[in-house]
Amino acid sequence: MPRDTSLPVSEAVILAEPAHHGHRHSGIVPGLLLSAALAAAAFALRRIPGVATFSPMIIAIILGMLFHNVIGTPSRAKAGVSFSMKKVLRFAIILLGLQLTLTQVADVGVVGVGIIAATLIATFAVTKWAGRVIGVDRKLAELIAAGTSICGASAVIATNTVTEAHDEDVAYAVACVTVFGSISMFAYPLLPALFHLDPHAYGLWAGASIHEIAQVVAAAFQDGKDAGEFGTIAKLSRVLMLAPLVLALGLAGARHHAAHSHGKGRKPIALPWFVAGFIALVLVNSVVTIPPEAKGWIVQATTFLLSLALAAMGLETDVRKLMAKGLRPALLGGFAWIFISGFSLLLIKLVW
Repeated sequence: MPRDTSLPVSEAVILAEPAHHGHRHSGIVPGLLLSAALAAAAFALRRIPGVATFSPMIIAIILGMLFHNVIGTPSRAKAGVSFSMKKVLRFAIILLGLQLTLTQVADVGVVGVGIIAATLIATFAVTKWAGRVIGVDRKLAELIAAGTSICGASAVIATNTVTEAHDEDVAYAVACVTVFGSISMFAYPLLPALFHLDPHAYGLWAGASIHEIAQVVAAAFQDGKDAGEFGTIAKLSRVLMLAPLVLALGLAGARHHAAHSHGKGRKPIALPWFVAGFIALVLVNSVVTIPPEAKGWIVQATTFLLSLALAAMGLETDVRKLMAKGLRPALLGGFAWIFISGFSLLLIKLVW
């Protein structure tokens, strides 16, 4: 939820003084450490058999919600939690760029990328339309649409940097994409023979329609190495489309704001800095060879920072407010899941 960051002149002058400036930054430490501890616990819990199939990001937000609703988030941790949800999150999104290259996109081919793009656009548009029809809040429907059409929890939290929905909406959207993506992860490996899909077609289907990267990897490799590798590349190509989606939503939001404010307090229409950073690192990763060991550390660090941000989001999420939203958003998430699975499969059968 956006907060008013303006300060009275007297407070601004005080914060500008060196002594108080240091104190202000030290105020984020408790919340930052709490969020980091929950993220670390999420990584540790994945060592339990069966739990490793779930992304640490998902586990982190659950731990954050449990902590907040059972123990309570300390007031002194609020500043650090807010910092984690905003600054740390944006930095992690930038680092995601180092997991993608333009060559990977090229490997999927023009037809494959076209299927992925068409599926993404159709799923996002149809999910938003369905949300209006059944009466789901516009911002929550947007988050569910983004999480389903692109890359699960990462897309939800990246999209919310421009959607600016309530923390409970983010938690609900993450829960939706987690549940239905997990169903896909277990169901898809049973279906290649039924639908007469070769390894590349099955990998493309998994990469174009399953929500989380980890879920795609788990499902695609069940059909063999070729399906697993192609599914992973297809999914990463889909993740690359996160940048234009966030930019498009930012532009649409700015125009909507301008139209309803009669020119007063108009938001600037510009590329969000973290999206620009994401694109820049994709380009860097495309021309500079990063050693595999370093790449592994970068992937782990990025996942940890995203988990930290989601843990912070959990620390701001009230379960009672979440339950008050009812079943309609869950029904929307289920509809979006069925649509993306069916639409992408239809395209693959028709043109692949």
